Amino acid sequence: MEDLFSLTVNTVISIKLSVFVYVYIMSYTFTPERLPCKMFLCTQTWRASVAELLGTAVLVFALDTIVISTIQTQTKTPNLILSTLVAIIVTILLLATYPISGGHINPVVTFAALLTGLISISKAFIYILAQCVGGIVGALALKAVVNSEIERTFSLGGCTLTVVAPGPDGPTVVGLETGQALRLEIICGFVFLFASVWMAFDHRQAKGLGRVNVLIIVGIVLGLLVYVSTTVTATKGYAGAGLNPARCLGPAIVRGGHLWNGHWVFWVGPAIACVAFAIYTKVIPSQLSHTME
Repeated sequence: MEDLFSLTVNTVISIKLSVFVYVYIMSYTFTPERLPCKMFLCTQTWRASVAELLGTAVLVFALDTIVISTIQTQTKTPNLILSTLVAIIVTILLLATYPISGGHINPVVTFAALLTGLISISKAFIYILAQCVGGIVGALALKAVVNSEIERTFSLGGCTLTVVAPGPDGPTVVGLETGQALRLEIICGFVFLFASVWMAFDHRQAKGLGRVNVLIIVGIVLGLLVYVSTTVTATKGYAGAGLNPARCLGPAIVRGGHLWNGHWVFWVGPAIACVAFAIYTKVIPSQLSHTME
Protein backbone atom coordinates (compact mmCIF):
# COMPACT_ATOMS: atom_id res chain seq x y z
CA MET A 1 0.00 0.00 0.00
CA GLU A 2 2.84 2.34 0.88
CA ASP A 3 4.60 1.50 -2.40
CA LEU A 4 1.43 2.32 -4.38
CA PHE A 5 1.00 5.62 -2.52
CA SER A 6 4.66 6.49 -3.07
CA LEU A 7 4.40 5.66 -6.80
CA THR A 8 1.30 7.85 -7.16
CA VAL A 9 2.92 10.79 -5.35
CA ASN A 10 6.10 10.52 -7.41
CA THR A 11 4.12 10.34 -10.66
CA VAL A 12 2.08 13.45 -9.78
CA ILE A 13 5.24 15.32 -8.79
CA SER A 14 6.93 14.36 -12.09
CA ILE A 15 3.91 15.61 -14.05
CA LYS A 16 3.89 18.95 -12.22
CA LEU A 17 7.65 19.27 -12.65
CA SER A 18 7.46 18.56 -16.40
CA VAL A 19 4.76 21.17 -16.94
CA PHE A 20 6.61 23.70 -14.75
CA VAL A 21 9.87 23.25 -16.67
CA TYR A 22 8.04 23.54 -20.00
CA VAL A 23 6.23 26.75 -18.98
CA TYR A 24 9.41 28.18 -17.44
CA ILE A 25 11.40 27.63 -20.62
CA MET A 26 8.57 29.01 -22.72
CA SER A 27 8.00 32.17 -20.67
CA TYR A 28 11.58 33.07 -19.77
CA THR A 29 14.12 31.67 -22.19
CA PHE A 30 12.21 32.49 -25.38
CA THR A 31 11.35 36.11 -24.70
CA PRO A 32 10.77 38.65 -27.51
CA GLU A 33 13.88 40.52 -26.50
CA ARG A 34 16.07 37.46 -27.01
CA LEU A 35 14.45 35.99 -30.10
CA PRO A 36 12.32 37.92 -32.63
CA CYS A 37 8.93 36.35 -33.39
CA LYS A 38 9.94 35.72 -37.00
CA MET A 39 12.64 33.32 -35.88
CA PHE A 40 12.19 29.67 -35.05
CA LEU A 41 11.50 30.14 -31.35
CA CYS A 42 8.61 32.58 -31.32
CA THR A 43 7.26 33.52 -27.89
CA GLN A 44 3.67 33.76 -29.04
CA THR A 45 3.80 30.32 -30.64
CA TRP A 46 5.38 28.74 -27.57
CA ARG A 47 2.71 30.29 -25.35
CA ALA A 48 -0.02 29.06 -27.67
CA SER A 49 1.58 25.62 -27.56
CA VAL A 50 0.71 25.40 -23.85
CA ALA A 51 -2.92 25.04 -24.95
CA GLU A 52 -1.83 22.25 -27.30
CA LEU A 53 0.07 20.53 -24.50
CA LEU A 54 -2.76 20.74 -21.97
CA GLY A 55 -5.43 19.98 -24.57
CA THR A 56 -3.63 16.85 -25.72
CA ALA A 57 -2.96 15.78 -22.12
CA VAL A 58 -6.65 16.05 -21.25
CA LEU A 59 -7.54 14.30 -24.51
CA VAL A 60 -5.27 11.32 -23.78
CA PHE A 61 -6.42 11.08 -20.17
CA ALA A 62 -10.11 11.27 -21.13
CA LEU A 63 -10.01 9.01 -24.20
CA ASP A 64 -7.90 6.31 -22.58
CA THR A 65 -10.17 6.38 -19.53
CA ILE A 66 -13.17 5.97 -21.83
CA VAL A 67 -11.50 3.06 -23.63
CA ILE A 68 -10.77 1.27 -20.34
CA SER A 69 -14.20 1.88 -18.81
CA THR A 70 -16.05 0.89 -22.00
CA ILE A 71 -14.26 -2.45 -22.18
CA GLN A 72 -14.34 -3.06 -18.43
CA THR A 73 -18.12 -2.57 -18.14
CA GLN A 74 -18.65 -5.20 -20.87
CA THR A 75 -21.46 -3.23 -22.49
CA LYS A 76 -23.25 -4.75 -25.48
CA THR A 77 -22.40 -1.80 -27.77
CA PRO A 78 -18.88 -0.70 -26.74
CA ASN A 79 -17.99 0.67 -30.18
CA LEU A 80 -21.06 2.92 -30.31
CA ILE A 81 -20.56 4.26 -26.80
CA LEU A 82 -16.84 4.78 -27.37
CA SER A 83 -17.31 6.67 -30.64
CA THR A 84 -20.06 8.87 -29.18
CA LEU A 85 -17.96 9.84 -26.17
CA VAL A 86 -14.93 10.46 -28.41
CA ALA A 87 -16.98 12.89 -30.52
CA ILE A 88 -18.15 14.76 -27.41
CA ILE A 89 -14.71 14.96 -25.76
CA VAL A 90 -12.94 16.06 -28.95
CA THR A 91 -15.53 18.75 -29.65
CA ILE A 92 -15.28 20.17 -26.14
CA LEU A 93 -11.47 20.29 -26.26
CA LEU A 94 -11.48 21.89 -29.72
CA LEU A 95 -13.82 24.59 -28.46
CA ALA A 96 -11.53 25.14 -25.46
CA THR A 97 -8.25 25.34 -27.39
CA TYR A 98 -9.27 26.92 -30.70
CA PRO A 99 -9.27 30.57 -29.50
CA ILE A 100 -5.73 30.14 -28.15
CA SER A 101 -3.82 27.84 -30.51
CA GLY A 102 -6.22 27.07 -33.33
CA GLY A 103 -7.33 23.82 -31.72
CA HIS A 104 -5.00 21.28 -33.34
CA ILE A 105 -4.30 18.92 -30.39
CA ASN A 106 -3.29 16.37 -33.03
CA PRO A 107 -0.06 16.02 -35.07
CA VAL A 108 -2.19 14.98 -38.06
CA VAL A 109 -3.93 18.36 -38.14
CA THR A 110 -0.67 20.23 -37.58
CA PHE A 111 1.22 18.32 -40.28
CA ALA A 112 -1.65 18.80 -42.74
CA ALA A 113 -1.66 22.53 -41.98
CA LEU A 114 2.08 22.62 -42.65
CA LEU A 115 1.84 20.80 -45.98
CA THR A 116 -1.01 23.04 -47.15
CA GLY A 117 0.99 26.16 -46.31
CA LEU A 118 -1.16 27.41 -43.43
CA ILE A 119 1.58 27.35 -40.80
CA SER A 120 5.37 27.53 -40.78
CA ILE A 121 7.79 24.66 -40.15
CA SER A 122 8.81 26.16 -36.82
CA LYS A 123 5.22 26.45 -35.60
CA ALA A 124 4.47 22.92 -36.74
CA PHE A 125 7.52 21.59 -34.88
CA ILE A 126 6.62 23.44 -31.68
CA TYR A 127 2.99 22.30 -31.81
CA ILE A 128 3.85 18.65 -32.46
CA LEU A 129 6.44 18.73 -29.68
CA ALA A 130 3.85 20.16 -27.29
CA GLN A 131 1.29 17.55 -28.38
CA CYS A 132 3.73 14.70 -27.80
CA VAL A 133 4.65 16.03 -24.36
CA GLY A 134 0.95 16.43 -23.64
CA GLY A 135 0.34 12.82 -24.63
CA ILE A 136 2.99 11.67 -22.16
CA VAL A 137 1.61 13.89 -19.39
CA GLY A 138 -1.90 12.56 -19.99
CA ALA A 139 -0.69 8.96 -19.83
CA LEU A 140 1.24 9.68 -16.62
CA ALA A 141 -1.86 11.25 -15.10
CA LEU A 142 -3.91 8.16 -15.99
CA LYS A 143 -1.25 5.85 -14.56
CA ALA A 144 -1.37 7.82 -11.32
CA VAL A 145 -5.08 7.13 -10.77
CA VAL A 146 -5.47 3.49 -11.87
CA ASN A 147 -4.17 0.41 -10.12
CA SER A 148 -1.46 -1.79 -11.57
CA GLU A 149 -3.89 -4.53 -12.58
CA ILE A 150 -5.97 -2.18 -14.77
CA GLU A 151 -2.80 -0.67 -16.20
CA ARG A 152 -1.51 -4.11 -17.14
CA THR A 153 -4.82 -5.49 -18.42
CA PHE A 154 -5.81 -2.51 -20.58
CA SER A 155 -2.32 -1.12 -21.38
CA LEU A 156 -3.46 2.35 -20.27
CA GLY A 157 -5.95 2.37 -23.15
CA GLY A 158 -3.11 2.74 -25.65
CA CYS A 159 -3.05 2.01 -29.38
CA THR A 160 -2.50 -1.67 -30.12
CA LEU A 161 -2.35 -3.81 -33.23
CA THR A 162 -2.06 -7.11 -31.39
CA VAL A 163 -2.24 -8.53 -27.89
CA VAL A 164 -1.28 -11.83 -26.32
CA ALA A 165 -4.42 -13.72 -25.29
CA PRO A 166 -4.91 -17.14 -23.73
CA GLY A 167 -5.68 -19.89 -26.24
CA PRO A 168 -6.43 -23.61 -26.20
CA ASP A 169 -2.76 -24.39 -26.81
CA GLY A 170 -1.37 -21.64 -24.62
CA PRO A 171 -0.89 -17.89 -25.10
CA THR A 172 -1.41 -16.72 -28.68
CA VAL A 173 -1.07 -13.39 -30.47
CA VAL A 174 -4.35 -11.97 -31.77
CA GLY A 175 -5.00 -8.74 -33.62
CA LEU A 176 -4.72 -7.10 -37.01
CA GLU A 177 -1.99 -7.55 -39.60
CA THR A 178 0.38 -4.62 -39.94
CA GLY A 179 -0.40 -4.03 -43.61
CA GLN A 180 -4.13 -3.98 -43.04
CA ALA A 181 -3.77 -1.64 -40.07
CA LEU A 182 -1.58 0.71 -42.12
CA ARG A 183 -4.13 0.86 -44.95
CA LEU A 184 -6.92 1.53 -42.49
CA GLU A 185 -4.88 4.29 -40.83
CA ILE A 186 -4.22 5.97 -44.20
CA ILE A 187 -7.86 5.78 -45.33
CA CYS A 188 -9.32 6.96 -42.03
CA GLY A 189 -6.71 9.72 -41.79
CA PHE A 190 -7.52 11.04 -45.25
CA VAL A 191 -11.28 10.90 -44.62
CA PHE A 192 -10.74 12.77 -41.35
CA LEU A 193 -8.89 15.57 -43.14
CA PHE A 194 -11.12 15.64 -46.22
CA ALA A 195 -14.50 15.47 -44.49
CA SER A 196 -13.92 17.71 -41.50
CA VAL A 197 -10.55 19.41 -41.04
CA TRP A 198 -10.73 20.91 -44.53
CA MET A 199 -13.78 22.89 -43.37
CA ALA A 200 -11.71 24.45 -40.62
CA PHE A 201 -8.91 25.24 -43.11
CA ASP A 202 -11.34 26.76 -45.62
CA HIS A 203 -12.08 30.34 -44.54
CA ARG A 204 -15.30 30.52 -46.53
CA GLN A 205 -16.83 27.33 -45.13
CA ALA A 206 -15.76 28.22 -41.61
CA LYS A 207 -17.36 31.63 -41.99
CA GLY A 208 -20.53 30.26 -43.57
CA LEU A 209 -21.06 27.41 -41.12
CA GLY A 210 -19.64 29.14 -38.07
CA ARG A 211 -16.58 28.02 -36.13
CA VAL A 212 -18.59 26.21 -33.47
CA ASN A 213 -20.47 24.15 -36.05
CA VAL A 214 -17.23 23.30 -37.86
CA LEU A 215 -15.61 22.08 -34.65
CA ILE A 216 -18.69 20.00 -33.85
CA ILE A 217 -18.44 18.43 -37.32
CA VAL A 218 -14.77 17.61 -36.72
CA GLY A 219 -15.69 15.84 -33.48
CA ILE A 220 -18.55 13.92 -35.10
CA VAL A 221 -16.42 12.78 -38.07
CA LEU A 222 -13.67 11.61 -35.72
CA GLY A 223 -16.19 9.70 -33.63
CA LEU A 224 -17.63 8.05 -36.76
CA LEU A 225 -14.17 7.00 -37.91
CA VAL A 226 -13.45 5.45 -34.52
CA TYR A 227 -16.71 3.51 -34.83
CA VAL A 228 -15.94 2.39 -38.39
CA SER A 229 -12.34 1.36 -37.69
CA THR A 230 -13.30 -0.69 -34.62
CA THR A 231 -16.38 -2.23 -36.25
CA VAL A 232 -15.19 -3.08 -39.75
CA THR A 233 -12.30 -5.16 -38.42
CA ALA A 234 -14.09 -6.70 -35.42
CA THR A 235 -10.71 -8.08 -34.37
CA LYS A 236 -9.80 -8.64 -30.74
CA GLY A 237 -6.49 -7.02 -29.88
CA TYR A 238 -6.81 -4.18 -32.39
CA ALA A 239 -7.72 -0.90 -30.72
CA GLY A 240 -8.90 0.80 -33.91
CA ALA A 241 -7.35 3.57 -35.99
CA GLY A 242 -5.20 5.84 -33.85
CA LEU A 243 -5.82 9.03 -35.88
CA ASN A 244 -3.64 10.89 -33.39
CA PRO A 245 0.02 9.82 -33.05
CA ALA A 246 0.47 11.84 -29.86
CA ARG A 247 -2.33 9.89 -28.19
CA CYS A 248 -0.61 6.64 -29.14
CA LEU A 249 2.84 7.85 -28.10
CA GLY A 250 1.94 8.76 -24.51
CA PRO A 251 0.83 5.31 -23.32
CA ALA A 252 3.61 3.65 -25.36
CA ILE A 253 6.28 5.61 -23.51
CA VAL A 254 4.68 5.32 -20.08
CA ARG A 255 3.53 1.70 -20.34
CA GLY A 256 5.87 0.34 -23.01
CA GLY A 257 5.82 -3.37 -23.79
CA HIS A 258 3.65 -4.54 -26.68
CA LEU A 259 2.40 -0.98 -27.27
CA TRP A 260 5.59 -0.49 -29.31
CA ASN A 261 4.71 -3.41 -31.59
CA GLY A 262 3.80 -1.80 -34.89
CA HIS A 263 3.74 1.65 -33.25
CA TRP A 264 5.21 3.15 -36.44
CA VAL A 265 1.90 2.43 -38.19
CA PHE A 266 0.22 5.15 -36.11
CA TRP A 267 2.76 7.67 -37.42
CA VAL A 268 3.41 6.56 -40.99
CA GLY A 269 -0.26 6.01 -41.84
CA PRO A 270 -1.43 9.53 -40.86
CA ALA A 271 1.67 11.06 -42.48
CA ILE A 272 0.82 9.43 -45.81
CA ALA A 273 -2.78 10.59 -45.40
CA CYS A 274 -1.56 14.17 -44.86
CA VAL A 275 0.58 14.03 -48.01
CA ALA A 276 -2.36 12.68 -50.03
CA PHE A 277 -4.59 15.42 -48.61
CA ALA A 278 -2.02 18.10 -49.46
CA ILE A 279 -1.82 16.81 -53.04
CA TYR A 280 -5.61 16.93 -53.24
CA THR A 281 -5.63 20.57 -52.13
CA LYS A 282 -3.07 21.44 -54.83
CA VAL A 283 -5.25 19.83 -57.51
CA ILE A 284 -8.19 22.09 -56.65
CA PRO A 285 -8.39 25.20 -58.94
CA SER A 286 -7.05 28.30 -57.21
CA GLN A 287 -10.43 30.04 -57.31
CA LEU A 288 -11.91 27.21 -55.27
CA SER A 289 -9.13 26.89 -52.70
CA HIS A 290 -9.26 28.05 -49.11
CA THR A 291 -6.97 30.97 -49.89
CA MET A 292 -9.81 32.73 -51.73
CA GLU A 293 -12.36 34.64 -49.66
